[in-house]
Amino acid sequence: MLTILADSFNVEALIKISIALVLSIIIGVEREIKKKPIGLKTSAVIATFSCLLTIISMEAAYLVPSRNDINITMDPLRLSAQIVSGVGFLGAGAILRRDNDNITGLTTAAMIWGAAGIGIAVGAGFYIEAFFTVISVMIVIELIAPLLGRFGPKRLRTKEANCTIIITQKSKIDDLIRYLNEEHMEIDHLRIRQFQTPEHQYHHELQFKLMAHPKKSTSTLYIELTTLSYVESVELVIYP
Repeated sequence: MLTILADSFNVEALIKISIALVLSIIIGVEREIKKKPIGLKTSAVIATFSCLLTIISMEAAYLVPSRNDINITMDPLRLSAQIVSGVGFLGAGAILRRDNDNITGLTTAAMIWGAAGIGIAVGAGFYIEAFFTVISVMIVIELIAPLLGRFGPKRLRTKEANCTIIITQKSKIDDLIRYLNEEHMEIDHLRIRQFQTPEHQYHHELQFKLMAHPKKSTSTLYIELTTLSYVESVELVIYP
């Protein structure tokens, strides 16, 4: 029994799995900090098991005994190809469509796919490449993206919000649009609906995507809109 265990003990494989685990922790912690649905545990499971399957796939290809009567050829990374396809189902589950114009979870889905890629790379022995990839991705997510959001082109610095405003008079619709344009706010996908209140009064609901000035905070924008005399209510939904 001890002989069997000694023969099957592979220190290099354990080192590979440990490296994949450490790299997946970096990815998972970043997702946990941002309160994303798929974080540390999922990233660790995907990366380590992907690494394990890659090791098994490579080792099994060389364990098959050769035969003179049959030419057996095996792809050392045949299981790794299936990992990429299988992880796609997990990534699809992380993508959420909140409304017609807002889809979230794409980065998380990509990170899931990336965690599998890290496991495969480490399992295949590409340690430096795996480390470089993780560090590069973290630099983009944590440094470059925030810098572009603060100092980049105006389009990237502009805050986008789904806005629902109820006004009391339909004659004030143009006044509201004019006010927003004067405050350097852009309106997109405007939808107007008339409805009757329990007091048998007609109000008008405007739904649109609002591109607000980057220096204007959400609370300031909300206060300014609610102070308009013809505005009954305001709802702002800002997605990160």
